[in-house]
Amino acid sequence: MRVVQDYISQYAPRWAGPGSEGVRGLSGSCPGCSPLELRVQRTRSRCRDDRPLPPAPGAQPFPNPTQPCPVPAADPDVTMNPAVFLSLPDLRCSLLLLVTWVFTPVTTEITSLDTENIDDILNNADVALVNFYADWCRFSQMLHPIFEEASNVIKEEYPNENQVVFARVDCDQHSDIAQRYRISKYPTLKLFRNGMMMKREYRGQRSVKALADYIRQQKSDPVQELHDLAEITTLDRSKRNIIGYFEQKDSENYRVFERVANILHDDCAFLSAFGAVSKPERYSGDNIIYKPPGHSAPDMVYLGSMTNFDGTYNWIQDKCVPLVREITFENGEELTEEGLPFLILFHMKEDTESLEIFQNEVARQLISEKGTINFLHADCDKFRHPLLHIQKTPADCPVIAIDSFRHMYVFGDFRDVLIPGKLKQFVFDLHSGKLHREFHHGPDPTDIAPGQQVQDVASSPPESSFQKLAPSEYRYTLLRDRDEL
Repeated sequence: MRVVQDYISQYAPRWAGPGSEGVRGLSGSCPGCSPLELRVQRTRSRCRDDRPLPPAPGAQPFPNPTQPCPVPAADPDVTMNPAVFLSLPDLRCSLLLLVTWVFTPVTTEITSLDTENIDDILNNADVALVNFYADWCRFSQMLHPIFEEASNVIKEEYPNENQVVFARVDCDQHSDIAQRYRISKYPTLKLFRNGMMMKREYRGQRSVKALADYIRQQKSDPVQELHDLAEITTLDRSKRNIIGYFEQKDSENYRVFERVANILHDDCAFLSAFGAVSKPERYSGDNIIYKPPGHSAPDMVYLGSMTNFDGTYNWIQDKCVPLVREITFENGEELTEEGLPFLILFHMKEDTESLEIFQNEVARQLISEKGTINFLHADCDKFRHPLLHIQKTPADCPVIAIDSFRHMYVFGDFRDVLIPGKLKQFVFDLHSGKLHREFHHGPDPTDIAPGQQVQDVASSPPESSFQKLAPSEYRYTLLRDRDEL
């Protein structure tokens, strides 16, 4: 194919429509020609001889398109129908035009966003995948052709211009947009739904297939329809389930529910029932139920306005995104990039009692610190390496520690978490710098008993383990380093 393209670019004449020197009326361009011959004449007339194809040895030059079609000399003893004979150059022209038409891919132009058009384009797109890049970044350069080809593939499946939009932002030219969306590395791929940026950016494989599959997944229906309420008894109760009961699907209540599901379907399983199926659950109209993980926790009912998107979204998000989240190797990069230090409970997977105690104390003592620190729990078996950094093993679990992305600090005995204010003070000591000072210089003077000699004791606090889960410099161009906490 490459050879054909090179040949065309070097020799093929420019394509031109009919003009004074081109195709004349079909009735007069070739008297006596058959319809087939007329079509050939039209094709030949459009191959202008500005840069003629090199003729094959012994072949006649490319004929003048204004001359009648060539016919063989008549034999008086033989009756023949008129026929068309194409010279080799003429045949080459026709074949090259055909090959070009068949093999040239239809390319989709990637929409370039700027301050003038970004809101309009994103707000009108059902789904938009935006590539935040810089021309000088080699990872951005490597992604460009992959991103464009994925756009071509998806455009064939979703031809409507507002169904799926592939767009890009040159962050050097539009630094204000980069700051608006907190871009800290190149390239960053962020997903938008009707103008709202999703919390989770794309972090999967950078291939045409992976990007196309990701968009197909985002376009799939996020809500599973129930056809019988008995199906509820078979739900996966290890997940967080949101169930909506509606009189009809074509309603404002359901449209708001579906919009929320589009945003939060990675965090919760969304289900719905309509009409006669949902009637037993619609005591006083449409409603939404939250079924938490496990079989013992009671259901919760949404009491706000179902047509109020913000109220519905905030309520469901609070149920779908727990205060204490589990950290895994799959979401570690995402959590690390949020830039908040970690307060982590290391526990054995089957030890749900310690997790419940930790969750309750975080909610009781640290709810006001939600925006300053991430509350997490981790499987001791999976995260043996961080435990070794703080000189612990799975046998020591449960263990509470803070990872500041610089050092790791260990809480005292796990049972001390039940002492009112103890866990809160541990977090405050991080923010005040006390944990860092004490690791390097020993106890603060205010913690020394009267008359006791103050001694500056240097130490080597354990290094952070979870910073290794942050975005890799072998995959991104990182724009800044994290400050020490």
